[in-house]
Amino acid sequence: MARAMFEYTKIVLKKVSFDATLFCREVEKAISRLLPYEIEELKDFIMKLSKQNPDLNKSLIYLTS
Repeated sequence: MARAMFEYTKIVLKKVSFDATLFCREVEKAISRLLPYEIEELKDFIMKLSKQNPDLNKSLIYLTS
């Protein structure tokens, strides 16, 4: 079940990647729902996605805690 939540999170983040503010809000939600190892995977995913849209780098601040 948890893996399904991670995959769903990736889909949502891809869809909202046009707006950095909305993206950050979704990252915050994801952190509260995902397991610790999935958060590390999420960080890698966001770093790859931010190569296409550098504005998304702002969301990495939520993942450093």
